[in-house]
Amino acid sequence: MTSRKMILLAALVIPTLLFSIAKVLIDANDIVDTWLNEEGTAKVRIFKATNGKYYGKIVWLKDPNKDGKPKVDDKNPDKTKNNEPIMGLQLLKGFEFDADDKEWNGGTIYDPKNGKTYSCIITKNGDKAIKVRGYIGISLLGRTTVWTKD
Repeated sequence: MTSRKMILLAALVIPTLLFSIAKVLIDANDIVDTWLNEEGTAKVRIFKATNGKYYGKIVWLKDPNKDGKPKVDDKNPDKTKNNEPIMGLQLLKGFEFDADDKEWNGGTIYDPKNGKTYSCIITKNGDKAIKVRGYIGISLLGRTTVWTKD
């Protein structure tokens, strides 16, 4: 093979390899965005706090009102929070990025529909979606939903 052909081959192969490697790499801030839940009823903005952990709060509701008033967290077991609005509610708390496992873990997700808090793991699902898995105890016993970029 001539050196000219080798250079041409390298010019084609190297960018392809670099692009492939870059697609496998996941950045810790990849979840910082606004996400639509699987049901299409809420949008959650995930952000990185000053403590370096990730949190998420509800920034949009398909049906923000109930009986003509803003929906409130009436299922919360903490009765002092039963009148707090669902809009703006922080439902994701305390996630850290695990580069080895390519996931965000160590956090919790709160479900205002039933007032329960679950352990949670978040993983990327392509470029425009994340898998959010809430569970009790071990992650095998849980439920996964897919949220898409808004």
